[in-house]
Amino acid sequence: MEKRKTDRKWLLFRIIIPAFKEINIFTRTAKTTTALGPIMVATVADKLWGWRVEVIDENNYRKGPRDKEGLPDHKILQNENPATVVGLFCGLSSTMERIWQIAEFYRQQGVVTVAGGWHVHYQPEESLLKGIDIVVHGDGESIIQQLLRAIERKESFSNVPGVSFLENGQVKIIPPKRLATPDLNNLPFPNFNLLKYAKLKLYPIGRIRGCSKCCEFCSIRGKPNWASGEHLFETVKWLVETRRARQFFIVDDRLEEDRNGTLDFFALISEKYGRALEFTVQIRLEAAKDALLLAAMKKAGVKVVCIGYESCLNEELLGMRKGYLSSDMIRWTKIFHNSGFFIHGMFIFGYPLRGKIAVISAEERMKRLKRFIRQCQLDTIQVLRPVPLVGTDLRLRMEREGKLFPLEIVPWSKYDGSYICYQPDDMTLQELQELPTKIMRWFYNPLSFVRIPLKTLIFPFDYLIRGWKRWYRGWCNDIAKYGGHLLIKRWLKHSERQSFLKRLEKFALK
Repeated sequence: MEKRKTDRKWLLFRIIIPAFKEINIFTRTAKTTTALGPIMVATVADKLWGWRVEVIDENNYRKGPRDKEGLPDHKILQNENPATVVGLFCGLSSTMERIWQIAEFYRQQGVVTVAGGWHVHYQPEESLLKGIDIVVHGDGESIIQQLLRAIERKESFSNVPGVSFLENGQVKIIPPKRLATPDLNNLPFPNFNLLKYAKLKLYPIGRIRGCSKCCEFCSIRGKPNWASGEHLFETVKWLVETRRARQFFIVDDRLEEDRNGTLDFFALISEKYGRALEFTVQIRLEAAKDALLLAAMKKAGVKVVCIGYESCLNEELLGMRKGYLSSDMIRWTKIFHNSGFFIHGMFIFGYPLRGKIAVISAEERMKRLKRFIRQCQLDTIQVLRPVPLVGTDLRLRMEREGKLFPLEIVPWSKYDGSYICYQPDDMTLQELQELPTKIMRWFYNPLSFVRIPLKTLIFPFDYLIRGWKRWYRGWCNDIAKYGGHLLIKRWLKHSERQSFLKRLEKFALK
């Protein structure tokens, strides 16, 4: 007699978000949030009959078994709860070496490994030759159920659209179907209950994928696609009701990409919750010109805006293809400030200039950037080195010009903005390596620790003179700055920057 379906053994699909190799600017936040993409893929996969799903975020991992290095112990995890398939999140190039380490362990256990994310999308052969079985291209929600069924039945992957795999030692790519991008309005709400051994405070949500801009340093391509503002509102409502969520990060690269949908979303939020919820968003600087959008954001509880300034130099902005120049940047920033938002400014220091553009010294670049940050009165900042990521026009240019350091010298683990990845023309290796850190140390200085208790003591007087908002903003900023100081101090203690720089200088002299 044929066994009933209820008698079959359920299979486990484990998705892993890899740990950062070193402390970086994302370390602190990563301990309170997670990546949305793997959660969405896991949510869709969990609806497939016969499969259980779990997500392990190695950067937000608490109370689970750990190995000697303090990382999740996958040997114990696999022994206690054997996975049939393991999904690997390859959204950051800097985590690829950890990805390959994890993949090798599971390969030895006879587990099928599936990788997805921007890095493997652009370089599938690299990871397939490292032992990963399948690379997924595009939106994983579209094909994950079909892929798991094919693995379960031991069918050929040739019937699954949008994947790469090795066949007879050659990379075989099955192109995605014409309409492979899912209807984002039909996607389920993200099921964060699938995330194990983690504690969430900041919930990632999103409705817009893709970007209509063409910045040289960015790998995101394709026509933007989005869900309705109402769908995102229902997502938030569901998370508030089921998980008591209060803090959200809208992961869309550009909040204003679909202006009407964004206005609808914030109108629904303000009508239902007022300002009871907190939102952090990513937005273009010139959105300051849209008074209606800023008012809707403020009314709905948007607290922090993350703005990719990248540079304050016209020469660099032109090379980056940012789409605006520096003349209006300070004025736009003041509009965001006057609207009551906390501003997190993101910068790329020492962007490689093109052709015969006049050279600006490294010291002059640093002076201009520090002056710009003071004038803008930014609340928090990050200053990174240019990173020629796979899939970007910047990387193609660096390769054509012969400036890109080989991976044997600068491995993927250094592609997090904390290290030099190419040979600069208009500054020394030491300047490009050290000056961004110098700017960060200037901004996140230890004196903020002294200002915190002082501002607390003088609160009654400051409140009467300047008001609550100005006191509270300064107090919060000093807490953030001291936290940033501690993070930079940890990075300086544990980073490999000195030995790394010596290795680069030795290589450059050859």
